Amino acid sequence: MPEPLGLFGGTFDPVHFGHLRLAEESISHLGLSGVRWIPAGQPPHRNQPDVTARQRLEMVLRSTEKNERFSVDASEVEAAAPSYTVRTLERLRAELGSDYPLVLLVGADAFAGLTTWHRWRDIFALAHIAVSHRPGFPVEISSLPNELATEFNDRRLSNASALKDAPAGGVVTFAMTQLAISATQIRKLLANGLSARYLLPDSVLDYIQAHQLYRNRL
Repeated sequence: MPEPLGLFGGTFDPVHFGHLRLAEESISHLGLSGVRWIPAGQPPHRNQPDVTARQRLEMVLRSTEKNERFSVDASEVEAAAPSYTVRTLERLRAELGSDYPLVLLVGADAFAGLTTWHRWRDIFALAHIAVSHRPGFPVEISSLPNELATEFNDRRLSNASALKDAPAGGVVTFAMTQLAISATQIRKLLANGLSARYLLPDSVLDYIQAHQLYRNRL
């Protein structure tokens, strides 16, 4: 059985150091072979971003290009359909095979809303789920919807090393370095002509400035 592969989807509008630290720390915490970034083309859970999907893809490519353990999957950007996680996982299963351990990386807030996702129960048959949380603030079963709390309790793995023993179906949690950075915060700074430097990589900020992205938008 190969080492598990992390899958990190999102709008990345724009990608920032919080995203990069989550991906980086997940490799060591979970024993991953690497992380495949999957920028959403048409995110179904929010309004279409003001910048184009290809611009968001380019920012992810620029931010990850020097890390050999990161790869970028452009398929969702190139697709005409909305980017549903379950469909992405089905596509990757067809590509990588049924036995390859896949680990979907999500934050605690996103995991708490999992029951609102398209065909959410099917996700467990396609991948493991790794939930990142703030140090000292573990995922509490009492804070989850009842259906999800049951799945969390039944599927939780006591050790991340068990991720490599099956291709899918488990849930693990891990604490990551807390960085108080959000894409919303960055967009507001840029819209108001304020500096976002040191919140995201210089290569991404240079791209934003060169293409005049996020200006006068709140």
